[in-house]
Amino acid sequence: MSSGEPLLSSLASHQDSLKPPPRPLPTQSTSLNCLCTNSSFSSSTYEDCETRFSKFSNGEAFTSIGELNRNESDLSQVTGRFHSADSHFFQSFRVECPPEEKPTHHVDWSVMDRPAGDSAIEIPIASTRQDKPNKSQHVRHKSGLQEDPFSSEYEPRLVYINDPRRTNDKYEFTGNEIRTSKYTFITFLPKNLFIQFHRLAYVYFLVIAALNQLPPLAVFGRTASLFPLLFVLFVTAIKDGYEDWRRHRSDRKENNREALVLQSGEFRMKKWKNICVGEVVKIDADETIPCDIVLLGTSDPNGIAYIQTMNLDGESNLKTRYARQELICMVTENLYSGLIRCEQPNRNIYEFTAAMEFNGHRVPLGQSNIVLRGCQLKNTEWMIGVVVYAGQETKAMLNSTASPSKSSNLESYMNRETLWLSLFLFVICAVVAAGMGIWLINHTDQLDTLPYYRKKYFGHDDGKDFKYYGLGMEIFFSFLSSVIIFQIMIPISLYITMELVRLGQSYFMIGDRHMYDASSNSRFQCRSLNINEDLGQIRYVFSDKTGTLTENKMEFRKASIFSKDYGESLQDVGAPLHEITSSGPLTRQSSSKSEISIDSELARLLQRDLVGEERIAAHEFFLTLAACNTVIPVPLDDPFGGHSEARSIEYQGESPDEQALVTAASAYGYRLVERTTGHLAIDVHGERTRLDVIGLHEFDSVRKRMSVVVRFPNNRVKVLVKGADNSMLSILNSDTGNEVNNLLQSKIREVTESHLTNYSSQGLRTLVLGSRDLNEIEFKEWQEQYEEASTSIHDRTAKLRQAASLIECDLTLLGATGIEDKLQEGVPEPIESLRQAGIKVWVLTGDKQETAISIGLSCWLLTQEMQQIIINGTSESECRRLLSEAKERFLIRSGDGIGRNGSMKGAYDPKMAHVNDDSPGFGAAPLALIIDGTSLVYILDKDLESELLFELATSCKVVLCCRVAPLQKAGIVDLIKSRTCDMTLAIGDGANDVSMIQMADVGVGICGQEGRQAVMASDFAMGQFRFLKRLLLVHGHWNYQRVGYLVLYNFYRNAVFVLMLFWYILYTAYSATSALTDWSSVFYSLIYTSLPTIVVGILDKDLSHKTLLHYPKLYQAGHRHESYNFQLFWITMLDTLWQSLVIFYVPYFTFSNTCIDIWSLGSLWTLVVVILVNVHLAMDTRRWVFITHVAIWGSIVITFISMVLIDSIPVFPNYGTIYNIGTSLTYWITILLIIILGLLPRFLGKVIYQMLWPTDIQIAREAEILRKIIPKQREMRP
Repeated sequence: MSSGEPLLSSLASHQDSLKPPPRPLPTQSTSLNCLCTNSSFSSSTYEDCETRFSKFSNGEAFTSIGELNRNESDLSQVTGRFHSADSHFFQSFRVECPPEEKPTHHVDWSVMDRPAGDSAIEIPIASTRQDKPNKSQHVRHKSGLQEDPFSSEYEPRLVYINDPRRTNDKYEFTGNEIRTSKYTFITFLPKNLFIQFHRLAYVYFLVIAALNQLPPLAVFGRTASLFPLLFVLFVTAIKDGYEDWRRHRSDRKENNREALVLQSGEFRMKKWKNICVGEVVKIDADETIPCDIVLLGTSDPNGIAYIQTMNLDGESNLKTRYARQELICMVTENLYSGLIRCEQPNRNIYEFTAAMEFNGHRVPLGQSNIVLRGCQLKNTEWMIGVVVYAGQETKAMLNSTASPSKSSNLESYMNRETLWLSLFLFVICAVVAAGMGIWLINHTDQLDTLPYYRKKYFGHDDGKDFKYYGLGMEIFFSFLSSVIIFQIMIPISLYITMELVRLGQSYFMIGDRHMYDASSNSRFQCRSLNINEDLGQIRYVFSDKTGTLTENKMEFRKASIFSKDYGESLQDVGAPLHEITSSGPLTRQSSSKSEISIDSELARLLQRDLVGEERIAAHEFFLTLAACNTVIPVPLDDPFGGHSEARSIEYQGESPDEQALVTAASAYGYRLVERTTGHLAIDVHGERTRLDVIGLHEFDSVRKRMSVVVRFPNNRVKVLVKGADNSMLSILNSDTGNEVNNLLQSKIREVTESHLTNYSSQGLRTLVLGSRDLNEIEFKEWQEQYEEASTSIHDRTAKLRQAASLIECDLTLLGATGIEDKLQEGVPEPIESLRQAGIKVWVLTGDKQETAISIGLSCWLLTQEMQQIIINGTSESECRRLLSEAKERFLIRSGDGIGRNGSMKGAYDPKMAHVNDDSPGFGAAPLALIIDGTSLVYILDKDLESELLFELATSCKVVLCCRVAPLQKAGIVDLIKSRTCDMTLAIGDGANDVSMIQMADVGVGICGQEGRQAVMASDFAMGQFRFLKRLLLVHGHWNYQRVGYLVLYNFYRNAVFVLMLFWYILYTAYSATSALTDWSSVFYSLIYTSLPTIVVGILDKDLSHKTLLHYPKLYQAGHRHESYNFQLFWITMLDTLWQSLVIFYVPYFTFSNTCIDIWSLGSLWTLVVVILVNVHLAMDTRRWVFITHVAIWGSIVITFISMVLIDSIPVFPNYGTIYNIGTSLTYWITILLIIILGLLPRFLGKVIYQMLWPTDIQIAREAEILRKIIPKQREMRP
């Protein structure tokens, strides 16, 4: 220990009699030397680092911090991609004090070396800025990075408290009125049309309609050609207008809400939209915050306010915000004045940097001192604050942007086929135009006498002259007329149909009761409607561990104290809510949301007098657990009417790990009962003491630890530290000046490290605790630098990190903890099913390697027979060597061909990676790759190493990445995306998973314990990992099969109609005339055949959900592209060609010797093509329900009724056609013959193919049918 004297040996003494030492005046000290003798961090090192770092961010060096206003965002962005700038610099830039011996294990400053969820006190940062690697790292930017609020081009915002006019004297700040609507009454029509015509489909419609208005190209009636475009524009405008009207209504309601604002010395009601920056606002309990305000005071004497941020980040747990103790006098004396210098408005809701000048003092302000718009005040009677951001400049409004949209993989293939159809359209239009030119050349001398070309119409003396434009223009006009007639060859309606089908699919996915999580009362969410079918083609699943595979509900299980392991004999101690009475004995424990188990031996040790090294070590251990955290104790009302000292306490904290540790400390008698910005109170077995909090260094991804500097009642100043083992063990004190003590500490450290390894192997999350006494010189030097850093507007985080390095060194080891994070219910079964489905599951976690391996074994990700390849490199050359050796050992080699199903983008072939089974050590067992984040730092940036990693990883059944940072998670996903066409899915629950979720083709968020950042950034969201099995194997399979068939069917449906018209035009002198009425052509895709397509696309099922879940390998049909591929497309086009020939030539030969007119023939073609495509759809429909019958057969009936109505209008040229031709038996026999001849080849082909080359889906479907038939036959037997 640091000393033989207990920390609280003077608890009985009166605290008021002990005055802290006088506070030293701040000096302009430039010495940044580490206080530790063995520190590698020096003033010269820091200055050199500062100078070199400035070159990255600003292009020129500087010699002092004040010369340049840099920010944390600059630092994060540069360090996040350090390996492309100056990796050696960041490797040497360290802020910890490593021991003199074994200085080989370096903790890198890079954000890329940051564990995503490794320690109990991790605060995710990557998602707050949603950083992504640049393209040089093979990582695409999916969304715009948030602006840099700290760069030198921004000047601090000056806010004069209670003086809004002076604050906004230049009228540069916006008011508090918000506007989320897009349109006004005047701008609605032009702006809405402008937005709609951003869709190429609408532009295509517009061009076709415009061409049809020209006299030489008036193929259809001018009104009929405009109808589809006007209908779509009108419906979309109505929808957009209604949505915007609702936004206007919501904006008016929001802007006209009222809040108490200080006016003329008293608080009066004022509408939100009229509140200005600089005004003082008072918020009562349960009211919503109108703008971003800095706290000045609350109803709590300590200045604490409890805030619910659900409207902002979706987190339901209460957050604590503080009013600085120096500012509370403003509220008590009702004198509001001062100046706030804060950063410019930005989107980062997790950081705030400012300083207040008040009464000659400079008071630092941070994220814990600001309350954001949209939050609600809870459990606090009132609070008062000053407005710093208002209206559109509030962080909530700056963050109100949609997630980046993703496009479907199948849609990209569909676009390829659309290009082929466009080429085909050009060819047939060119054929018609060429035919027209040849015909005109052959009949040049007859143009004045031939119909349609004679100069005067017969029978009309006043008839207009026919205008002949010449051969070239006539050919050109013929080409354009053909484009108008054949316009539906390009399936514009398909895009609208797909949106409706996806919407219907999402409705049933959301309503699936099997994906409802009762524990969190959350159902499945579809946050993106563009990629439903991609769920059926996933090959790689990238999963977080904590909160995704595990519950993220931490429970204290193990403790290593003074080289002794505790936790083997745990005993449950009572009800879900516990309390400690002031009587002293460990009766009922501190409040907690879960059962608390304690070690009886450790509990007996803590009941003994505070004498002996082991007892003192245990005392300091639990004191650190209770004090070194950001948890807030919230007293609960005592249902038994007990006095306030014995009230139950609920611990509120943003980290489940911290809550578990504080709850455990309370269970063992170290009860945190009060926390403010200036002090905390701990009840130690009934004796309450107050510790003054002098400074707090929160956890960050660089240091991987947190520390608190406290002053004890006996005036001793001590720093208490906890953090990840790899960051703590390197800063322990190795030389205490006493040889005996050195041997003891060395032994304690050795045993503790073995305990840590044991905890990790059991799947526990580990933390190491340490402490250190500060002498007066050390304390003063740290305090000066800490105060300067705390009040700095720019580079505050970097300066605080530097200040922390002064005291986070030469620590005395107090012990280690092991926290259990249990697996979620039903996790192993989905992982095994996904593996059987041909999906590779990769786990990316920030935990220790041993912890991750243990969890991997327990969730069946890893198996005992797997060969484990472990890559733990500490340099670029070592990583290259380890990767190469692994490839050679297991005979993994790169192939020269393309990958499976043509999915590879590069030259590597996963098939070739799996060498023959005779290879020693390879064919006998599957491979599992385990790699740590440090190795990935050296690998992901280098093309050679990345290629080696890719070849090795894709040859393994399982990949487990440990100690990885959020950006590394995105980099691993992109490693697959950039080299293959395989579909990737990322699933996570925390803010540190956002980068990975947005990088993957499909992102899934878990509604877990770490808020809703992952959910808000995801495409789909659900309550438990186990639902992923049903999402992919059932809904993914159904959606892919439905949409794949939908695309092919739409191509077929439109092409058969176009080809039918094309054959007719060949027999009408290439004149671009049509036998069909204008309205029949318009209604074909809009009414006659649209509804069956949508219904089947939503409801059709090839297999039941039970079969799909029981046989996961059926999912591989999506990997083989069985529902949609290039070969199927051309087979469908050949079938289309045959059916169009049958439709045209059967009536042609049947009525060739009759006097049937063109409109009667057109009536037959209209009806028969609708019947044919619907019967075609019926042949392929696997699931028949009532609405399916109504849609398919009802469409045929509606078509016939529409034809009767159209033929009943006297002004139309086809008046009465259906009444004459419909009475002919030949008419109906012809229709029946066309249907039989048209569908016969397709029917025979399906039968032969299913009998000789059945697919897995067809076999499973036959088995389903047999299971239904056989029981019925048995029931019918006597």
